[in-house]
Amino acid sequence: MKKRKKIIILICIATFLVWMLYTNLSVAFTHYAISFDSLPKSFEGFKIAHISDFHNAKFGNAAESIVDGIKEEKPDIIAITGDLIDSSNINVEVALNLVKGLVEIAPCYYVTGNHESWLDNGVYQILEDRLTEYGVVILRDSEVLLSKGDEKISLIGVDDPDYADSVGGMTETMSIDKINELSSEGLFSIMLSHRPEYYRVYETTDVNLILSGHAHGGQFRIPFVGGLVAPNQGLLPEYDSGVYQEDEFAMVVSRGIGNSIIPVRFNNQPEVIIVELRN
Repeated sequence: MKKRKKIIILICIATFLVWMLYTNLSVAFTHYAISFDSLPKSFEGFKIAHISDFHNAKFGNAAESIVDGIKEEKPDIIAITGDLIDSSNINVEVALNLVKGLVEIAPCYYVTGNHESWLDNGVYQILEDRLTEYGVVILRDSEVLLSKGDEKISLIGVDDPDYADSVGGMTETMSIDKINELSSEGLFSIMLSHRPEYYRVYETTDVNLILSGHAHGGQFRIPFVGGLVAPNQGLLPEYDSGVYQEDEFAMVVSRGIGNSIIPVRFNNQPEVIIVELRN
């Protein structure tokens, strides 16, 4: 009987370790269909691949599996919402190897995260120059218009607040005004912003959809509870993963791909998000 118990315990431990390795070393593709009455009809089915918090991920064939998976999805655009590299383990080339594959699939749009803001200005400039060279559109408090037929929507991106702090500061009130000024009046609008904890700020703007990351899914996800801890949100974060929608406003938070301070995830597989817009 004791021998049988030991075998069962060993099997349970081995299964747990295999599961932990799999969920830390593979990337999931999560699909969301989000409906808006205000979405122009031409953009029905518009598909966005959303990547966040890559952090120079080197596990397995992370970059290759991400590129191959996104290629199969055939998105209209690819959104990268910050922390493409890790400030404590700077390797621009690892991030650029991912980007090289992405730009061949669809137009890519990028905003800074807190880790970009923590870089030496010279290092960040190298990253930005190379991204621009590859054709990535960098949205630094700026807007582009996306067209389908005779209809347009607005895509805006804002710098991470840490970056804004380093060049003069940004208060929540200022950010509301800035966001509304960035987006063309009367158009359905999407915003790329690294930080989900500003949800209550975002929902008071004219933006319809926010794509965000930063929370790493709460790092350790507790069944039926959610994430355990997230940057700038602390314990049991309110905005850690998934879709948060109220009428004509929604925010999508990615669990991200790489790790930074805490190198291991629990019950929290890295992910790429595919958002399909519906009218």
